[in-house]
Amino acid sequence: MAVHDTLLETLLNDVSAGKIQLPDFQRAWKWDDERIRSLLATVTREFPLGVIMSLETGGKAQFKARPLQGTKVPDGAAPAHLLLDGQQRLTSLYHALVSSEPVQTEDERHNELSVWYYIDIVRAIGSEDEREEAIVSVPANRLLRRGSGPDDVIDLTSREKECAAGMFPLNLSLDSMATNDWQWTYAVDEDRRRTWGRFNGEVLKRINKFLVPWVKLPKETSNEAVCTVFEKVNTGGLVLNVFELLTATYAGNREYASQHGSEFNLQEDWKGISKGLSEKYPVLEDLKNIDFLQALTLVISYHKRHHYLAEHPRRTTDAPSIRCKRRDLLTLPLADYRKWSPAVTEALAWAGDFLQGQCVFRSGELPYRTQLVPLAAIRTILGEAADRPDAYEKIVRWYWCGVFGELYGGTTESRFPKDVEQVIDWVNGTGREPDTVTEAAFQEQRLHTMTTKVSAAYKGVFALLLQQGCYDWYATDAPINADTLVTETVDFRQIFPKAWFERAGTKDPRMTSVINKSPLSLRAAKTIGGRSPATYLEMFARESGLPVDWIDDLVDSQRIDPKTLRANDFEAFYQDRIQRLLTLIEKAMGRPAGRETPASVAASD
Repeated sequence: MAVHDTLLETLLNDVSAGKIQLPDFQRAWKWDDERIRSLLATVTREFPLGVIMSLETGGKAQFKARPLQGTKVPDGAAPAHLLLDGQQRLTSLYHALVSSEPVQTEDERHNELSVWYYIDIVRAIGSEDEREEAIVSVPANRLLRRGSGPDDVIDLTSREKECAAGMFPLNLSLDSMATNDWQWTYAVDEDRRRTWGRFNGEVLKRINKFLVPWVKLPKETSNEAVCTVFEKVNTGGLVLNVFELLTATYAGNREYASQHGSEFNLQEDWKGISKGLSEKYPVLEDLKNIDFLQALTLVISYHKRHHYLAEHPRRTTDAPSIRCKRRDLLTLPLADYRKWSPAVTEALAWAGDFLQGQCVFRSGELPYRTQLVPLAAIRTILGEAADRPDAYEKIVRWYWCGVFGELYGGTTESRFPKDVEQVIDWVNGTGREPDTVTEAAFQEQRLHTMTTKVSAAYKGVFALLLQQGCYDWYATDAPINADTLVTETVDFRQIFPKAWFERAGTKDPRMTSVINKSPLSLRAAKTIGGRSPATYLEMFARESGLPVDWIDDLVDSQRIDPKTLRANDFEAFYQDRIQRLLTLIEKAMGRPAGRETPASVAASD
């Protein structure tokens, strides 16, 4: 890629004419007053401004374009280049050096400002180290207050008053005729002519001769390369989302626009899908647009692979693979998106029902959001066959193996395609158990270290206890469900409370483990307080009016031996609960856990 040194004036003229525009995935211009003044000082001192980068239009990457913010581009102007890096700098310079309107910016506290940029002529030709102080932002009414008194206002509302104050408006600096007119008004005596001569040479000529290094990417550059380049060079520090790039690509699809009379708006399409899903299924509230694209791409690539294999059964090595990496999303055709989007949306709604069936009701309790991607793809491809009892049972087992094997916490792009193909073959009886099932392993030791909702397996234990129909120790008319989770403020609460350990003078790290927690209401937690288990169980019985054996049944529903609580025997409680939780996990995974000691007698399900 060659670097072209280009006059700043030429660049800003191209911006004004609409020859340089932005791809629609670029964020809005956002620089504040201090940064703009610093940028102007950089230009007036001929310090390096940094490289700008653009993409030549007319290639395969057809992005919707928009003018730089606030520019007065002629109607119908077609860009020759789309700006990938340099938006903040060029937009700021356009408004400060070219625009005939005040610059709309903000101060360091994000208060809105409407200002003109001036430069104090005498101060500008003093020490260059003070150049930034010489550049002044003046309110839109051109009355600059320099103090609190009535005489501390500098009036710049006319050219004569600007000249009298020695304040040159920087938006004239690239207009030679306007600058000459201003000069004749200013340089009325020998001292001012000498001052102007120095100012012209040390400031204005530098602005007019200022060169900006410009890298022009050829129109043949791929979408993936554009995305990568943008992420690496974007000086705003904002990562470009693939979804935003695809939104701009679809908006630039001329074939769709000609057929439908308007561009396709991917953002609006996703907004409708997301709203419909999250309103019905709170567990899907945090579903990301990238998740949707990945699921959709998995489905499309699966069908392409199997269509190829149906036609060329002997050429398995040549068949396209199932994929959902960034490059695959970036090249996702609009026609394919529109064809499969409804089916994937329906599959995600099915996933919402599936998760409710597993007692995962809210997004904060979802072990892995990423596991929704292959789950939705699997359902889309299998269709109603996924609801056969044998098929559903296998999908459930695959799901919990992913959770308790903690297999979706790292890089997942390679696991997604394997899961889709292997689970489908397994369900259809044409393949072995998926790798996610065979690789999943849960060790007893892991229970000790699961202490917060950061852990997917921690959330998994919460859901498994709800699956058993566990009761809160106050709301006894029905097991905890999706409604009472909210109305009773149910969360994991400690069984042996922290204060109990403190009174015993014990610092036991096991007290925060999932083993010492159960889903209980806020009301139950208040009764537990810092009391011993034996004491608070008596309080539950007294306040509820229930017999002692009924209270014990409620405790047992949480997979806790009530005898250990009534004896305030933490050690006995802890060892017994380990075995009970391991039994639940083993049942969900369909495989034994790694136990530290031979299993003691555990309560049966």
